[in-house]
Amino acid sequence: MLHGIVGALSGIGLFFILADCFRIPFYRASKAAAGLSKMQSRKISGFEIWLKDLASWISSKLRLNEYRRLQLESDLQTARMNISPERHMANAIIKAAIIGIFIVPVFFIFPLFTPIVLVLTIYMYQREYRGVSMRIRAKREAIEYELPRLVFAIDKTIKHNRDVLYILETYRENAGSELKHELDITVADMRSGNYEAALTRLESRVGSSMMSDVCRGLIGVLRGDDTAVYWASLSVKFADIQRQLLRMRAQKVPGKVKRLSFCLLFCFMLVYAVVIITEIMSSIGVLFS
Repeated sequence: MLHGIVGALSGIGLFFILADCFRIPFYRASKAAAGLSKMQSRKISGFEIWLKDLASWISSKLRLNEYRRLQLESDLQTARMNISPERHMANAIIKAAIIGIFIVPVFFIFPLFTPIVLVLTIYMYQREYRGVSMRIRAKREAIEYELPRLVFAIDKTIKHNRDVLYILETYRENAGSELKHELDITVADMRSGNYEAALTRLESRVGSSMMSDVCRGLIGVLRGDDTAVYWASLSVKFADIQRQLLRMRAQKVPGKVKRLSFCLLFCFMLVYAVVIITEIMSSIGVLFS
């Protein structure tokens, strides 16, 4: 026991000495440096910070074909993840490898569970690799959920002011985080270039049919078309879509409530089971004493 304590303390001391020699920054310093990027829409987990150097080394060894790299780079920019495609794949490989390490002890202790660990490893890699698509989908859904409000504001403003830049600048002050970010880029793009090209790039970045309808209407306003009827009909259409989304969310709530109720019932049953088992064990001890 004493030898184990001495070995553990010696190992911890050796780690701090080597960390100081190689100038390894503290965890808080690494976390602060990782959070400096304004383009990062998500918080960096402590797990990723600890394995940052290993991920950087693996990413330097990876080689992707040009088409796959450009596609993944575009998706990462859309998801507001300020990392390279190779770094994203390296993170997925590391997280999957950490689960895959358990294959060795499981194979010798519980051989029947080895395929389960292997499946979990593959699942973790696929989940992390496709995490970009999940973030893009969540971002698109958040923007689409807010577009009815934007269309309603355009419909009311277009009657007395046809300045598209003014409309977008006014609305972005009260917009959600995802739509505000896209409007910030679009407004800056419009100030420095062509208005129609900026709206076209907004449409391509979001990749939503609802946003395409909005951009098409705004381009019509820029060209001087009479779009009053278009915005009125689009407002009614988007309001119906928003009601359908709210109805779908409401339908998911009972299922969540049932799962929580089941967990609560299981906890109550577990409490009673523990009390009963404890009493039975104490009674058995009295009988054999």
